[in-house]
Amino acid sequence: MQLSLCTWPEVEAYLARSVGIIVPIGSTEQHGPNGLIGTDAICAEAVAKGVGEVTGAMIGPVMSIGMAQHHLAFAGSITLRPSTLIAFVSDCVFSLARHGFRRFLFLNGHGGNIAPLSAAFSEIYAAASLDPTGTVPRLRCALRNWFDGAEVSRLSREFYGDGLGSHATPAEVALTQFLHPEAIKRMEMGPPAPTRRRFTDALDLRALHPDGRIGSDPSLATPEHGRALYEAAVRDCAEAWLGFMMDA
Repeated sequence: MQLSLCTWPEVEAYLARSVGIIVPIGSTEQHGPNGLIGTDAICAEAVAKGVGEVTGAMIGPVMSIGMAQHHLAFAGSITLRPSTLIAFVSDCVFSLARHGFRRFLFLNGHGGNIAPLSAAFSEIYAAASLDPTGTVPRLRCALRNWFDGAEVSRLSREFYGDGLGSHATPAEVALTQFLHPEAIKRMEMGPPAPTRRRFTDALDLRALHPDGRIGSDPSLATPEHGRALYEAAVRDCAEAWLGFMMDA
């Protein structure tokens, strides 16, 4: 079930049987010479919908803009400040909690969101801990990266080996190729720039990795890989969702 395609009575009926929701979250940022700017949001939303189809989970609207300040030297990238993302996530969670949702699994497609999401969860828990009235609901939040599951990790290593890298990876590019074959981009690429150190701000990232790739060879991506990775990600994340909902 997709929240955006439900009516309010349908959401009420869902809450009578479940208090959990999956919230896909990604980013709008460059993904190298052949990667779509919407890659992180596209992947997170597609995997979340797949999990919803096999488990019956409610799927929230995708949060398509994340913390991506380090990509702003590349055209088309958009970011929220970490503090803005923390506030946005908190407001969305408390809005849904008002109606009875209590468990929130954020299905993530972007590494830059991990730290702000962790901070947002701490803010949410602090609101209950510091509430002198005891009326703030006790909520549980969790983060799951679609690309971190055991099966996806195994396939990514099998398909790409050392060409996987850490940004604009062939795995995420392949998934978008499977989901949007009409938008496949063919580009000639040489070896990626060596990863000498951790980047800081946007200009530093552009200086270290001029074409936007970080250790990756996304020319290895194929739609067939993308299908296999999608199916594996849905299985991995569905298992994580069911475990999250069963955990006392």
